[in-house]
Amino acid sequence: MEFIDEKYINALIEDKSFNDKNLQLAAIEKARLRKGISLKESAILLNITDNELLDKLFSAAKEIKENIYGNRLVMFAPLYLTNACVNNCLYCAFRIDNKDIVRKTLTIDEIEQEARQLIMDGHKRLLLVCGEHPKESNLDYIGEAIKRIYSINYNGNNIRRVNVNIAPLTAEEFKKLHSFEIGTYQIFQETYHYETYTKMHPSGPKKDFAFRLHAPERAFEAGIDDLGIGALFGLTDYRFELLAMLMHAEYMEKTLGVGPHTISIPRLEPASNAPAANKIPNAVDDFAFKKIIAILRLAVPYTGIILSTREKPELRSELFSVGVSQISAGSKTTPGAYKKTDNKSNSEFGQFQLGDHRSLDQVVKDVCNLGFLPSFCTACYRSGRTGDRFMELAKTGKIGEICTPNALATFKEYLLDFASDDYSANSEKALLEQVERLPEKTKNATKKMITKLENGERDVYF
Repeated sequence: MEFIDEKYINALIEDKSFNDKNLQLAAIEKARLRKGISLKESAILLNITDNELLDKLFSAAKEIKENIYGNRLVMFAPLYLTNACVNNCLYCAFRIDNKDIVRKTLTIDEIEQEARQLIMDGHKRLLLVCGEHPKESNLDYIGEAIKRIYSINYNGNNIRRVNVNIAPLTAEEFKKLHSFEIGTYQIFQETYHYETYTKMHPSGPKKDFAFRLHAPERAFEAGIDDLGIGALFGLTDYRFELLAMLMHAEYMEKTLGVGPHTISIPRLEPASNAPAANKIPNAVDDFAFKKIIAILRLAVPYTGIILSTREKPELRSELFSVGVSQISAGSKTTPGAYKKTDNKSNSEFGQFQLGDHRSLDQVVKDVCNLGFLPSFCTACYRSGRTGDRFMELAKTGKIGEICTPNALATFKEYLLDFASDDYSANSEKALLEQVERLPEKTKNATKKMITKLENGERDVYF
């Protein structure tokens, strides 16, 4: 934990001089250059209370996101393999002391059924999630699950990128995980505050703060160069959590040469027999949450900011405009829930309570109505644009030259195969209008991809 300097973070939080509006405006204007801002400048932005400056903060976050990622929102769904867990995290329904939850570990055939259902809904990206258990969720099992998922083909549609959110591994184990051809490896520290971390993890291997904190380094050394970090907001002061997470991002850039490919910002939600989730120690209100996302976008402009279905639809729609670039949709947090029609069982035995219960089709429809482009693209991973190659494109703003055409192609594919009839015609018109706004060379290449899709080809990209 040596690079998480709690004393320095607390000093930044307590510094009253940061209430200066001139300092706050200067930090916003510097951020508009899309080169990121320092930890001190991020702390200055946390102190903004003036409405005019808040508008400038949110406007800058929107501008930066659009300059780098355009109006795209990448779609994915989590796939829970097992809720068996040997840890006792006080905020999680999967904790070992929760005797009310029905434990379930999917067989490989059941995993195929779940993944096939998600493909039939229109998904192309999955995030594998499971509790930590040496027998129920070992690496061999995870490898077989990924292999089976990649093998599924439904009328030319398939899962093209499997990201993974599992417990931290040793260096050798990460090498094995890398051999499964995963996309991003995600690991959330949950809380960067050591005392809080110790309190929230009373037993189980997750008690080891440092082993978890340094997992991205071990993963990188094993060849996994797309890494995602995150914190669970609500366990401690959100200002500390945000600054510590930014400190982690700075450390990754300095030591690995690449920062976090994604940053996730889940908030605590109620969960079965999880005392910290049902009586949140440091609840984060909606306004503070919006501020967190905007500051993240200014501080780490290149990263993908992920917003989950923990949040309600109305709030999600508002947050799309302050820096979010990836969203889960149609999510369920119980193993086997995608094939079930009993939503009650999903809510009772899921990892946490969901705020957004819309289907992928409904989310796509609403996203389009808000003026965003739903993207199911996975081209960068399969073309080798990962790690420092991706970072270079994102930091220079050139990633959009590749991502926008590919996003349009994947959206066209979705409209052809999965969209409900009542809005596909309007979306088709909006898609073609976006194609016409592309530079001439890119426009022609995109039109060729769309023609291929209309002629029956699938999975076209560049």
